[in-house]
Amino acid sequence: MIPKTYKEVIDLGDGREISIETGKLAKQAHGSVVVQSGETMLLCTVVSNYEAANVDFLPLTVDYREKFAAAGRYPGGFFKREARPSTEEILVMRIVDRVLRPLFPKDYHAETQVMIQLMSLDKDVMPDALAGLAASAAIQLSDIPFETPISEVRVARLNGEFIINPSLSQLEQSDIDMVIGASEDSVMMVEGEMSEISEDEMVEAIKVAHEAIKVQIEAQKRLVAQVGKKETREYEPEAEDEAVLEKVKAFAYDKCYEIAKAASSKKDRSAAFSEVKDALKAEYTEEELEEVGGLVSKYFSKIQKEAVRNLVLEEGIRLDGRKTTEVRPIWCEVDYLPSTHGSSIFTRGETQALATVTLGTSREANMIDNPSLEGEERFYLHYNFPPFSTGEARPLRGTSRREIGHGNLAQRALKRMVPEDCPYTVRVVSEVLESNGSSSMATVCAGTMAIMDAGVQMKKPVSGIAMGLISDGERYAVLSDILGDEDHLGDMDFKVTGTEDGITACQMDIKIKGLSYEILVNALNQAKEGRMHILGKLIDTIATPNTDVKAHAPKMVTAKLPNDLIGAFIGPGGKVIQELQKETGTTIVINEDPVTEEGIVEILGTDQAGIDAVLAKIDSLTFKPEVGSIYEVKVIKMLDFGAVVEYTEAPGNEVLLHVSELAWERTENVSDVVNMGDVFDVKYFGIDPRTRKEKVSRKAILPKPEGWEDRPKRDNNRNRDNNRGRDNRNRGNNRRDDRNRRDNNKED
Repeated sequence: MIPKTYKEVIDLGDGREISIETGKLAKQAHGSVVVQSGETMLLCTVVSNYEAANVDFLPLTVDYREKFAAAGRYPGGFFKREARPSTEEILVMRIVDRVLRPLFPKDYHAETQVMIQLMSLDKDVMPDALAGLAASAAIQLSDIPFETPISEVRVARLNGEFIINPSLSQLEQSDIDMVIGASEDSVMMVEGEMSEISEDEMVEAIKVAHEAIKVQIEAQKRLVAQVGKKETREYEPEAEDEAVLEKVKAFAYDKCYEIAKAASSKKDRSAAFSEVKDALKAEYTEEELEEVGGLVSKYFSKIQKEAVRNLVLEEGIRLDGRKTTEVRPIWCEVDYLPSTHGSSIFTRGETQALATVTLGTSREANMIDNPSLEGEERFYLHYNFPPFSTGEARPLRGTSRREIGHGNLAQRALKRMVPEDCPYTVRVVSEVLESNGSSSMATVCAGTMAIMDAGVQMKKPVSGIAMGLISDGERYAVLSDILGDEDHLGDMDFKVTGTEDGITACQMDIKIKGLSYEILVNALNQAKEGRMHILGKLIDTIATPNTDVKAHAPKMVTAKLPNDLIGAFIGPGGKVIQELQKETGTTIVINEDPVTEEGIVEILGTDQAGIDAVLAKIDSLTFKPEVGSIYEVKVIKMLDFGAVVEYTEAPGNEVLLHVSELAWERTENVSDVVNMGDVFDVKYFGIDPRTRKEKVSRKAILPKPEGWEDRPKRDNNRNRDNNRGRDNRNRGNNRRDDRNRRDNNKED
């Protein structure tokens, strides 16, 4: 018997609905829901252990996976099974995690897993926009301690109208693509890309999204009321000791305040804080440290944070001595690496990124093969964050989720500024060499300069800045170009990128409740000032893209080839195109235009002569002589009945010059008139109706010999007329004689 289910429906206001259902699937999970919109269905489960892990943080795992069966497809690869998560799946995990994590109690340390699976796909419904709603609903149906329900929506703008959770086709035409996560009273996460919109337009989009989120939160509350709210589980909180806290504060607060005020470097500051912490521990005996050592470390971090925050709010002084609106010193350089197609260094304070650009054909495009999204990227960016960039030695375990997220943000910041007609596949790689605050924004700046250095005709340069916020509820300070410590100690991490004309991407994580839109607008306006300052530094280094690619970088030329000639160009088994690539030192890629079905030939090479040779081959294939025109030809083969010639302007395009068309006089031997390698002109007559082959003539453009008389044209009707009076009366007798002879032979 099918168990009883509970369901709530959310009306999106334009005929579309989202349903949340529970009670049918995954009943042993602590909370489970199925979220459906159209034919897209997500199953979300949450489980949290009842015993705390032996760690001092929340071990939360958010996992999002797309099943290929949801789209009626097989997974790629040898094993035909879903394996490690794709980049796109990891990005969804990150946007859900960033909203959920701050809402668990600070002292809740039980292993917790939120698992979201795409089980059915509707091509018109993007599943990532439903993942946050599913995660929150599953947690609300459990007994896991969690502060308040949340949800996430995607907002787009098409023809000036905002759309909640648009389809992929609508998104491709939109000038805004943002995912917003929020509770009922607070925006908590923003991430997206835009086509140079203003700060006011961005705030308007966030407001529209927040109103839609409130509706989804109400639906979650109604569903919980239907099912019955579970009692929140009890868990053992962290130990607290007010006496230890007071002693740590009395010993460390003033010292930390003075260190923060000293405007020292990251290395010196860290060493000074460590000295204070060691001195604090020296106030305790070994026996006392065994008992309360963990609390001492915990409270020291708390007091250090309090001192730094108060310094900013009370005196407007930051850890490195800057004002709240001040950007750290910047220096830049381009063309640093001699063998790359483009390179740059961007250094801001103690953060440094080295970016490289590599140019290639469509063969080097980044292929995307997921159940919910298929296609390719002709522009992509990879971000690497090695441990030495922060002075650490730690294990290398492949590309982290953080690296994928930061690289994606920088890619989204830049990609709309790469021209649509750029013939190259462009790969940007950012190597973070130093990090103390916003290496992702350093990547955007370094990427911009490297792209322009490579000769890619970027529409406009893009710069980026990371903003911070410190607030005690009454006072607040917005910080431009935050340090790593300010990110850790602050209440907001807000990254904004853009050109001189508007915002191209953003990423925001807010750690406090009830952030007012007034503060948000102030932060955006202050960010614009910082972006413009940084943009000026980039322009001082390289104002416009280089007019051409570097001498050692490949040049890209595209040409069109009629569909019926593609086979001839490739040759049997690819023989022709392979030999052509070898002879010319080029890379040749052929794609089919989906509209015209023409072949689009991409020619990539460093030697212009090689590229020209490939173009000449294409011209020879597409060469179509006009009837009545005169062309220069070269003899390439001698025959008894003529000479094979090729058009000099289209090598490889051959035609037979018949012996009768060599000269007006009778020609006994072809070699009496022309020889191998001779170059001369011929006239083109088109298709000869008698031979059904192309006809050219040398004699047609030569003067007739003196006294020459054209032979009279043959009368093709003459024989027919002469035969009309023929006597056929004996045909019957002849047939009888033949029959008699056959009969006599049989008797013999």
